[in-house]
Amino acid sequence: MAAKIEEKILSLKEKHRAVILAHNYQIPEVQDIADFVGDSLELSRKAAQTDAEVIVFCGVHFMAETAKIISPSRTVLIPEPRAGCPLADTVTAAALLEKKKELGDPLVISYVNTTAEVKAVSDICCTSGNAVQVVRGVPQDREILFVPDSCLGDWVSKQVGRKMHLWRGGCPTHHRILPSHIEEARRLHPGAKVVVHPECLPDVVKMADAVASTSGILRIARESSAQEFIIGTENGILHRLARENPQKRFWSASKSAICPNMKLITLEKLHHCLETMSGEVTVPPEIRERARAAIEKMLAVNT
Repeated sequence: MAAKIEEKILSLKEKHRAVILAHNYQIPEVQDIADFVGDSLELSRKAAQTDAEVIVFCGVHFMAETAKIISPSRTVLIPEPRAGCPLADTVTAAALLEKKKELGDPLVISYVNTTAEVKAVSDICCTSGNAVQVVRGVPQDREILFVPDSCLGDWVSKQVGRKMHLWRGGCPTHHRILPSHIEEARRLHPGAKVVVHPECLPDVVKMADAVASTSGILRIARESSAQEFIIGTENGILHRLARENPQKRFWSASKSAICPNMKLITLEKLHHCLETMSGEVTVPPEIRERARAAIEKMLAVNT
């Protein structure tokens, strides 16, 4: 059955001149059929470099929006439109503008894990991988409001040595990873290197040997001389880590680190999406242009 549906997906992909993107947290069979697997911004940029007419984003909704912002002339589909992000939902454009006014017009740095509307009222975007570089690159004489992940903001603030106003948002999945989980994982695997995502709680981040984005975790696993790793992020990444590093061993910091939204997309939903061309993601032009400007400012800092 699985082989048949995969064949149908590949046939429809060719028919529609589509490219399939899968986030690192997707279920294994979705990762395996994708043209590219990676983090949200990385995937959107890779899709923009192809000649695909259709982008199918297997991830959560804000990621598909980012693909549309970067490739406005392409059709962007998401196989499960209900796949949202609780972190992105913690901030709205209206609430952000109100907070900005209250704080006396600080410079707004928004994590890419936000809606297009929030990006559109931000000064510059960042990813978990380049947030430190972005904060270091903005004017020293401006106060900063960092949205929406307070854990990422706290970690960046400590790395840069610069105080920031932090939005009170967080990722429920990463918050399920507790210090006691790290302690237990270290007890079970005493020689393993602990690598965690900066969306984790500060007390967890303090216990890690390394802190990195999903792309950074993949790079550390590939380049490190260590043979065993305890991974503190959404457990979907373990599939790719094991596939790319068959000679090394990986353990999850917590079995509860599962994002239910990331697990909503299945091969069946991907097939239905391509068969019916459903789940189209649109972004109004005026919002798209302002959001794109915030993303391009980040990319300028990052080059």
